[in-house]
Amino acid sequence: MPIKELRKMISESLEDFKLDQNEKYEFKELSQTLDDEHLRFIKNTAFDLSRPHIEKGGSEAVRVLNWLERMLKAIQPINKTLSLKSAAYFSPGEACRDKIISLINHAGKKIDICVFTISDNTISQAILKAHQRGIKVTIISDNDKANDKGSDVSDLSASGVKVIFDHSPHHMHHKFAIFDEQQLLNGSFNWTRSATTRNEENIIVTSEPELVNAFQQKFAELKEKFGR
Repeated sequence: MPIKELRKMISESLEDFKLDQNEKYEFKELSQTLDDEHLRFIKNTAFDLSRPHIEKGGSEAVRVLNWLERMLKAIQPINKTLSLKSAAYFSPGEACRDKIISLINHAGKKIDICVFTISDNTISQAILKAHQRGIKVTIISDNDKANDKGSDVSDLSASGVKVIFDHSPHHMHHKFAIFDEQQLLNGSFNWTRSATTRNEENIIVTSEPELVNAFQQKFAELKEKFGR
């Protein structure tokens, strides 16, 4: 189901501050057909739409909290833990880029990006929008590639996204990202237009805890090393 339709469903359910039995059944049935990203979107959107009402306090806040509790319970049976399934994507073609953008768009709190370069405007725009909606985005990138024609990394930094350059005689050649400390994206795919349209590239996406934790630790090490 398209994200726009999902958001409309959630918003309409909140209008009367109730999640009636029909709506509860509808979301429960729907949750069985959605992947982890869409389930996270439902959860994050429910919180985002609830927040202004909760901040008002009083009886309205109580009613919204009751609605939120029922909504989360409706999708909880399928969303107890993230799936440990892993998936591979290949280019040339749109698969790798589309997956990267999808993961960026569905991040709920935090995105850690460690890539050689970023010059694909569609990916850069997704990163900027994530930053603008309050996601904590940190990018580690190669300082030499930042000076290339078409590089978007410096523009992202100028727009307020936290960017750390390696400033070393060697290349920061990693190409991985971690979303909400729960999903890892890693592979040969450079975040460039040519990687999508011409190059033979790949990415793997996994929520396997040991791999996620290993890359999260490496990101922290590089952040400490280059962020001094």
